Amino acid sequence: MCWLLLFTVFCLCGRVWANTDYYRHTVFDNSLTSDTYFYSAGTSNGPSFLEQKDWRLPVDTKTFLTPPNALRLQWQSQPGGGWEAEVRLVTFRNRFPEMSGHNLYFWCFAPQPLSADDLPWLVLSTGREGLQVAEFPASFTDPLPMGKFTGDLPAGRWVQVRIPLSEFHSGSIYPFRPENLQNVVFHQGRSDGARHSLVVDEIRIDDDSAESREAALPVPGNVRAIGYDRHVEVRWDPVNSPALGRYVIYRSLDGKNFEPIGIQLPGTDRYSDFLGKSGVTAAYKVAASDVGYHQSPLSKAATTSTREFNDDELLTMLQEACFHYYWEGADPHSGMARENIPGDDRIVATGASGFAIATLVVGVDRGFITREQGVERLTKIVGFLEHAQRYHGAWSHYMDGSTGKTMPVFGMFDNGGDLVETSFLMQGLLAARQYFHGKAETEETLYHRISQLWETVEWDWYRDDANSDFIYWHWSAEWARQIHHPLVGFNEVMITYLLAMSSPTHGVPVDMYYSGWAGQSQPAIGYRGGWSGSTDGDHYFNGHTYYGIKLDVGVGTGGPLFFTHYSYLGFDPHRLHDRYTSSYFENNRNLALINRAYSIANPKHFPGYGPNAWGLTASDGPQGYVPHAPDDADDRGTLTLTGALASFPYTPEPSMTAFKHYYRDLGAQLWDVYGPRDAFDAGHNWISPIYMGLNQAPIAVMVENYRTGLVWKNFMSNPEITEMLRKLDALTAK
Repeated sequence: MCWLLLFTVFCLCGRVWANTDYYRHTVFDNSLTSDTYFYSAGTSNGPSFLEQKDWRLPVDTKTFLTPPNALRLQWQSQPGGGWEAEVRLVTFRNRFPEMSGHNLYFWCFAPQPLSADDLPWLVLSTGREGLQVAEFPASFTDPLPMGKFTGDLPAGRWVQVRIPLSEFHSGSIYPFRPENLQNVVFHQGRSDGARHSLVVDEIRIDDDSAESREAALPVPGNVRAIGYDRHVEVRWDPVNSPALGRYVIYRSLDGKNFEPIGIQLPGTDRYSDFLGKSGVTAAYKVAASDVGYHQSPLSKAATTSTREFNDDELLTMLQEACFHYYWEGADPHSGMARENIPGDDRIVATGASGFAIATLVVGVDRGFITREQGVERLTKIVGFLEHAQRYHGAWSHYMDGSTGKTMPVFGMFDNGGDLVETSFLMQGLLAARQYFHGKAETEETLYHRISQLWETVEWDWYRDDANSDFIYWHWSAEWARQIHHPLVGFNEVMITYLLAMSSPTHGVPVDMYYSGWAGQSQPAIGYRGGWSGSTDGDHYFNGHTYYGIKLDVGVGTGGPLFFTHYSYLGFDPHRLHDRYTSSYFENNRNLALINRAYSIANPKHFPGYGPNAWGLTASDGPQGYVPHAPDDADDRGTLTLTGALASFPYTPEPSMTAFKHYYRDLGAQLWDVYGPRDAFDAGHNWISPIYMGLNQAPIAVMVENYRTGLVWKNFMSNPEITEMLRKLDALTAK
C-alpha cells in the first residue's frame, strides 16, 4: 500500500480536451455554490455523525487542489450507527452518457494524520440513489476500504488516490458497469468513535499516463486584464499542448501576494473574476496546468481596476459577454451554435444558430468583431447549411456540426425536418441578408446564397394537404407525419406562419393566419386548453386582467416569456396587429409585466423572487427542463435570467433593475465568461451548470432592438415581409 504525492501523473498523455471529453472523465472539480454542493447527498443514522447541511455536503473554500473549492468530509463513526456521503455526476442536457477510463482517481487532504484503518469505505453506483439502488439497469459495488489504496495519510499534504476499477465488484443483483458511473459514495468504515476530517478534490475516471511526467508546459503569454463595473476579465494567448489539462488563474489585491482563484478549461482563454465592487485594483497571473496537475511558472502580471459603469456601458458589456457564446463557443467546423455549453460538442442547434446569426449582426455593429470577420463566419455557416441534410427544404432540429447529418436527439421520430427551428434560423438569415448587403463581392455572393436557402424551404409541404388549416411542426422521410403537431398560437412559433406566408416560392395562403395560428376550430381551442390547463385565451383572444394588467392575446396568464422573444428577434412586433389586438408590441409588453407582477406577488413563496428578480421562462432547473411560467403548474422556483433581460424592449426599467441585481448583487454566482448564467433556484441552492444557445442570443439581440432597433430594421426591410404584411392587413380589415 502506498500514497501518491501532489505531483503524481495519472492522466493519459497526448489528450486534447474538449467539453465532451472533459466530462467523460470528471466526477467533481469545483462547486458553483460556496456553501454546499448541489450534486451531493449526506446522511447519518444512529450515534454516527456526518457534517451536512440540508442533506448536502459542505464546500471548503480555503483548502483545495484546484481553486476555488473542494468538498469537505467530517465524520464520526460509532458502533450501531452509519453515515454515507454521495458525490454525484453533474447533470446537464446532452452530457455524454458514458465515462471513459480504467481507474478512479481523487485527491485528498487530511488536516490531521489519519490511519488507513480509520478512512471511509467506497462504493460506486450507476444510479443516483447510492446504496439504495435496486432497479435495472442500475447497480452498485461491494464496499472497498479506501485505506487499502492510500495507506496512512499524513497531515497537511495533498495525496492522490488511484484505484483500478477492476477492484470494484458488483454488490447488486446486476453487473456493475463502471462506464455508467453516476455516484461515488464514501461511507462509514471502522467505528473508532473519533471525529475525523478529510478534504476531497478532483474526482475523476481516467487512465494511467504513458510516462511518469510530461515535459514542462510553456507559460501562458500576453496576459491582459480588462476592468468592468464589478468584475475583471482576464485574457491570455492559448497554450497549444496536448498535455494541457487546465489553466489556473491567480489574483493579487496588493500587487505582491498572488493566490489561486479559479481554473479554466482548455479551449477558453478568458476568465471572469467577480470582485463585487467598483474602484478595486487587482493584478493577475496565469499558469498552465497539465493533465498530471504540474503547473508551469506563473505568467507576467496584468493589472486593472473596476470602475462604475453607466447604463449604456452596462448594456454593451452584457451584449458582448453573450456574443462570445456564439463567437468563440461556436462549433469550429460549421460556425453553428452549440445547443448548450458544456454539452455534447457534436450537437449544433438549428434555431439557436438563427439566433446566433442575429447576434453576429449585433457583434459587427457594436465593434466586437470586424465586418470582415462577420462575413467570414456567416459564409462558413451558409456553406454548412447548403450541404446539410434537408427535408423539403427544412433542416432538422439538431445536426452534427462536422457532417451536417441529422441528430435525432428527441428520439427516433425526430429524424426529419423541423419547420419551427428552420423558421428561427431563417429569421436570422434574412436579417443578416439585409445587413451584409454591401458592394463587396463577398457580400453580394452571400446575399444570393442566403436567398437561395430561403427560396428552397418548402413551407407548403408542411401542411397535411392544400385544404389544411394548420402548418405542422415536423416531417420525416421515414416516419412521415408521425409527429403530427399542429402550430397553433399564441406561443413562440408565430414567425413560422409569418415566414410561410412571406415565401416567394413555397408560400401558404395568408388566410392561414386566422385558420391556423389564430384558429377558432375545435382542434385549435382544444390545443390551447390542453397545454395550458386554462380556458382563458383558448379562443386565442384572452381579454382578462391579471394583476391589474389586461391581456389581449395569450393563454392563461400568458405563458413563459420566450413567447415574446423567439419570434420577435427579427420581426418587429410594432408592425403587427390583427383582429384580437391593436399592437403585438403592447401585448408582449403586457405579457412581460404580468410575468413580473406574478413574481412580485410570489404566490408560492419561493425565495429570491421580487421586483428586481423576475422572468419566468423555459430553461433547465434542478429537476430538468421546465417551461417556467407565471402559473401554479409551471412555477417551480427557478428564475431564468434571459426572461427579464431579453424583455428590454418591452420593460426597459424593470429589465435594467433585474440586470443590476443579477450582476451587481448576485454576480459572484451568476456572471461568467458568457455573461449571465442560464438560471438559478435560490430555494434549492442551485445554479445552472450550463449556458443555452437559445437563451444568450435573445439577450444580446433584444437589448440591441431596445437600443437601436438594428435587427428589427434589417429583418423588416426584406421586401417579402413588407408584401406579406400588406396582404395580412387587408385580410384583417375585412
